[in-house]
Amino acid sequence: MGLDRRALIVAGLALTASPLAVRAAPLPPVPGEMALGSAKAPVQLVVYASASCPHCAHWWTTVLPEVRKTFIDTGKVRLVFREFLTPPNEFAAAGFILARRVPGKYFEVLTTVFQKQEEIYRSEKLFEGLQAIGRQYGLTDAQFKAALEDPAALKAVNERMAKAVNDGVEGTPTFFVNGAPYDHSADFAVLSKAFAAAAKG
Repeated sequence: MGLDRRALIVAGLALTASPLAVRAAPLPPVPGEMALGSAKAPVQLVVYASASCPHCAHWWTTVLPEVRKTFIDTGKVRLVFREFLTPPNEFAAAGFILARRVPGKYFEVLTTVFQKQEEIYRSEKLFEGLQAIGRQYGLTDAQFKAALEDPAALKAVNERMAKAVNDGVEGTPTFFVNGAPYDHSADFAVLSKAFAAAAKG
């Protein structure tokens, strides 16, 4: 059983926008963003990622754990996560909706989606793969189906995508460090240097 395209209204968003301008201050909050770490952290790392993006999954599962341990959990960096949709859009949207449907465990669920993304793709059973993750976090199959068919949830995920596109985001993963576009290597060592420079202002 595949994801029902009629249930996920995510197609047709135009990916055209003007280039991003470099900013000198942390990006202002936007509706629906999720965050890890202290709001008082001197460095803000904004990450636009898609639940369906293999590059995002690799960064999230291999680099972020060390970034979180060293910088986020110690109050040095605040991670602000913003959702973006990449093909297959239905899988990305469903992954985000699922993560929001489990109370208080958004990042835990999203991490599981990234961890199992490759396995799910290999199985070619996208719906069933996400459904199994839902069960892992206590959702019944009926609750999972209802989440994906929730008009408010579908509208919200589309609005978050549209906002990202309007802000000039064109792909994933996309990073900003203290408001400035970050176009360098996103491995731990290089990010660490960027955080240090940003902390000094």
